[in-house]
Amino acid sequence: MVEFGTGYYMPMDREYGHSTPADNSTGDVGLGIKDIGMSVPLGIAASNVQGVDAKMRTGARAFELGFAGAGRSQRGAQTPGVYGKLQRQAMEEIGRLNQVDFTTHSAYSVYGLAGMDQQGNFSKQNKKFAVDEIKRAIDFAADVARGGSVVVHTGEFQRPLSDSEWNQEGKWKGKFKMFEGEEDRATFRVVDDRTGGLIQEARKNRDVARPVWNKYEEGTPEWDEHGGRDYVDEDGNKVRKGEYVDYFGKKLDMAHRVPKFDKNRDRFEIEYLTWEDFRSEANEMAGEAKKFWRKNKGASEKVWRETPWFKFRNAGSEEEINIRPEEAYIIATLQTNAAHSRGWAIAYGGNFDEDVQKVKKLREAKKYYEQMQGALTDDEKEGLKMKAEQLAGGLVPTESKLPTELIDTQITAIQRHMEQAQEASSSQWAQAEEAMETARHVMSAEEYALAESYDSYAQAGMTAMMQSDRLEKEGKLKKPLFISMENIFPENYGAHPDELNNLIEGSRKSMAKMLTQKGYSESEASKEASEHIKATLDTGHLNLWRKYWQGDTNKSIEENDKDFDNWMVEKVEMLAKKGMIGNVHAVDNYGYQDDHLSPGEGNAPMKRFMEVLKKHGYKDAITVEPGADASTDLSDFHGLMKTWRLFGSSIYGIGAGAAPVKSGRWGDVQQDYFGKVEPPYFVFGQYSPAMEEWRMWSGVPLE
Repeated sequence: MVEFGTGYYMPMDREYGHSTPADNSTGDVGLGIKDIGMSVPLGIAASNVQGVDAKMRTGARAFELGFAGAGRSQRGAQTPGVYGKLQRQAMEEIGRLNQVDFTTHSAYSVYGLAGMDQQGNFSKQNKKFAVDEIKRAIDFAADVARGGSVVVHTGEFQRPLSDSEWNQEGKWKGKFKMFEGEEDRATFRVVDDRTGGLIQEARKNRDVARPVWNKYEEGTPEWDEHGGRDYVDEDGNKVRKGEYVDYFGKKLDMAHRVPKFDKNRDRFEIEYLTWEDFRSEANEMAGEAKKFWRKNKGASEKVWRETPWFKFRNAGSEEEINIRPEEAYIIATLQTNAAHSRGWAIAYGGNFDEDVQKVKKLREAKKYYEQMQGALTDDEKEGLKMKAEQLAGGLVPTESKLPTELIDTQITAIQRHMEQAQEASSSQWAQAEEAMETARHVMSAEEYALAESYDSYAQAGMTAMMQSDRLEKEGKLKKPLFISMENIFPENYGAHPDELNNLIEGSRKSMAKMLTQKGYSESEASKEASEHIKATLDTGHLNLWRKYWQGDTNKSIEENDKDFDNWMVEKVEMLAKKGMIGNVHAVDNYGYQDDHLSPGEGNAPMKRFMEVLKKHGYKDAITVEPGADASTDLSDFHGLMKTWRLFGSSIYGIGAGAAPVKSGRWGDVQQDYFGKVEPPYFVFGQYSPAMEEWRMWSGVPLE
């Protein structure tokens, strides 16, 4: 340390500690070498304990240990499970002895915890696998890092940008679009809430044909009869304009409406519904569902099953009842399918009871003729055969039969028809009921996935809390363990800062609910949830939104870039203000792909990000994730050195080798291996600068 007359200490070469406040003109944001670490993908950048130890010798102060594998470990894609007790102990000890902080990154290949597969289905099995992978990483972090962040990728499901809630209103309304015309061609997935299986995709640009429902409106007989005024039907229900009625003017609810018949064309009317029609339909359905809930909350499942609102039977309040346009879209399709099946069921089985009665009568007739035939002679029977043929309509009998034989033939023909009718009609009724049962369980994929995700992240948060409690009891806890959701790629939910905020808030509520059920007070539960569920801000992933930014055509490229930068900084500040951020991945790119450039090498406003974080008291991990530098520069460590330099801590090497360098010239300075085997904050003796010859840790004289 060198003491200046100004009354504060200026660190020599940042002393691998937190930097002191500097003159604003320098652009210093208050980050020193000690504040910025680097990621180490286990199995890729380091394959074992010795590999991690070697990374420490490069001079970093913090490392994020990550896992490329999930499930069973493979070469180059390790999982936490391949590190046994002794290896974990060794890793923890070398970290503690070298005063290195570890954070942890769970399986890179796990995207979101809702349990979605590549076909868009959600399964409990997939969900459990993902949660288990996070728990494995938490256990590893407890043993090796003794606390801190456990990064989890978000990416719960795919969704359009144009129709996302955050793109519909506010200061940044309409600023993002995935492709030209997305607002007209967007698709929304709908699942069965019983299984999570995909039912169908609702497409905005595809209109749906559906019957026109019979209503009390101008042009109907009821309208003429009542002069367009409200009236009371035969059941005492008041009927108003626009309400559903049957063909006799009786009021109907939405679930039992009937199609309108066009007398002039002698057919039922059909119309095509657009996406906007389904918005109105969804609002109408929600209103009907709320009305039914108010009237029947607490009623039996049998009562609820008679309506399309079955999934709302356990709603705690009206606010929980909501129907989305995509749900209305699929329900309309299913209702049409059900009506089609019912029509065929009626056609096939409409005369079934008449056939049953015919068979009964024929059997009675057969008994009569059997008694009569028993008393006849052979000649009389022959005469009866002739008479029976004539009665049956035969002009030239080719085969004489007794009445009982003719009756058997008729019974056989009718029963064959009955078998066909019962098979065809019953299967059509089953299809109709199955379509309606599916309609009762229609749920938007977003709503389903979020409920599953909140639960999964809450489970992971509970594991982090319990491991923290264990370490604290053992006196080994460095800081509380917490899962930190990472904003992933823009195409998936969780990438937008508002979505990330929603995931965290929803998961914290879910975890708090679990804790209150275990006896925690609401305040205690809320505090624990906030402590163990946070966010990882990945600046590179955030910058990828640049390619979907809809700039102002009246502005220059530079002006639109500045607007986008302002959007990013504003969103980072929103998360920082709320105390959401518990981990940072400092990564850069040009806004097209996640190329993992070193901070300052792309076009993300890295310094502005850090200024905002520091402004709101951020003191947790900042990790550089080398990618491009591992192949385009001399090593991944050079990516970290570039970051140090960006934030005002230039570190240089002078040559290679393990021998200490006694002297050096500015011409020798280069980004090379430092020639030392100790972490820089443990350099003493011959490596430390003499009073008469001030040198940096790297060996470069102070000039």
